[in-house]
Amino acid sequence: MNDLQGLSALIIEPHQGMRASLHGMLGQCGLARITDAANASQAIRLMALKGYDLILCEYDLDAGQDGQQMLEDLRHHRLMHPATLFFMVTGEGSFGKVVSAAELAPADYILKPFAADAILERITRALDKRAVFLPIHELIDLGNQAGAIAACVAGAERHPRYSVDFDRLRAELHLVLGEAAVADGIYRALYESRGVGWARLGQAKTLFLRGRYEEAQTMLEQLLAQYPRFLDAYDWLARTHEALGGLPRSQAVLAEAVELSPHALRRLRRLGEVAFEAGDVDTAERAFRQVVAKSRYSEFRDPQDHTKLVRALLRQGDPVQAASVIRDLDKAMTGQRNGVACGAIAAAMLHDYTGNDMRLQQSLDQALAGCRIAQGLSPDLKLELARTCLAHGRARQGAELVREVMRNAPGPAGVEQASAMLAQAGHGALAERLAQESRQEVGDMVAHGAALAKHGDYRGAVELMLEAVAKLPDNPQVVFNAAVAVLKCLEHLGWDDRLGQYALQLIAGVRRLDPLNPKLNALAALHQQILKKYNIRAARWNDTTKVALV
Repeated sequence: MNDLQGLSALIIEPHQGMRASLHGMLGQCGLARITDAANASQAIRLMALKGYDLILCEYDLDAGQDGQQMLEDLRHHRLMHPATLFFMVTGEGSFGKVVSAAELAPADYILKPFAADAILERITRALDKRAVFLPIHELIDLGNQAGAIAACVAGAERHPRYSVDFDRLRAELHLVLGEAAVADGIYRALYESRGVGWARLGQAKTLFLRGRYEEAQTMLEQLLAQYPRFLDAYDWLARTHEALGGLPRSQAVLAEAVELSPHALRRLRRLGEVAFEAGDVDTAERAFRQVVAKSRYSEFRDPQDHTKLVRALLRQGDPVQAASVIRDLDKAMTGQRNGVACGAIAAAMLHDYTGNDMRLQQSLDQALAGCRIAQGLSPDLKLELARTCLAHGRARQGAELVREVMRNAPGPAGVEQASAMLAQAGHGALAERLAQESRQEVGDMVAHGAALAKHGDYRGAVELMLEAVAKLPDNPQVVFNAAVAVLKCLEHLGWDDRLGQYALQLIAGVRRLDPLNPKLNALAALHQQILKKYNIRAARWNDTTKVALV
């Protein structure tokens, strides 16, 4: 049996008596490092500071969030390491609903009522499995996906009882490396031999990533006919319809998924965005109203949701409700990141609608100032502000906002969206000029960084490129060259823990933004050479310093 004394645990339970009971039971199992949280917000704040080996989370949490949504948030925002064991605590009445709707399966479920020996049995079983996979997670932590794949192959031979898990992880790693065709073969073999739905979903993902959207659509529709509560499949089917230009069909799929799982904020938010883009303002308004209400007590609430709700209300012709939402935004989002910018953009839209020019100009001043310090503000809100500027005598500021969107666009679609907005506003020539200038500015920035490195100023190159990433976090060319600058600095000037963390995050950023980049594997190989050169090993993951890229 695994020794539990050195492990840390987090209990997430709204009721004090049950927290004390779970605390006592874990103590009987040999755990000494136990932390309690009364709600999701408290737990998230704790996890932002340190990691835990075990998490026991009650499914029925207070404040409109359940344990499944909590797990989804933790994984989406990467606050929980893949090696963390997350146990869902639930009553028999909720068990069927939890299992059938769960696309992010926890390590295990603990059904009430339970005893200490039952918890110990489940924890021990999960720890045995974690011990087998922990060396692979350490390789992944070091960015060595190729090594992790080889370890999966070897692990499946040594531990055949986990062969399916090894194969699944291996397929996921091939997707990370942009090797969708290889992943497809693994998923296909798993589905043919095991018939598991997630393997079929994996196949559909590989088709999507290779641009074979019609085939992906057919496969996903067949999968959902067989597993109608497979929520992750709905998300991919919606993406597939969108890629094929079918916004109404994408909206319908998202609406069906929301009906099955009404508290998933990211899916609700996406429904609102797709509906607005498709011209269904009523659905967009309802979706964003729900997002605003459901996220009120969430640590991940976003003031942009209020602003998009205001936009939908004004499109419906309801300035009174829009004004009420703005007041709520100003009250609820005080001190929130981007709160000032979002409030001012929303106010500018309202004053534009009501024709209050003096208040409009004041709001535009505040919005433009807020945008200069905002982080992660969505391109469509920036373009909304740009449209208002262009319509009210602020052509220079409007053009600068559009240029910023173009410079930071992760792909051609973002540039096309900005150009289309300008063309609709009667500025087609300006769109062409700004697109050219944006490409030139990014090229000059990258060339300057490369020149500094060429002349031996590696730290100067890193400083310049990290500043560029802070301004343009979604530009794949900038992120790639920042990764090169960091790696060259480490290679020539010696190891630095903070730069090592930046290297990992930048390479992950390139994989996200430009997975088909032909130089990506060479970049990852250089990273592994540097780690080997300095004999760098994976630190214990929950003690690793977190580096935030803005």
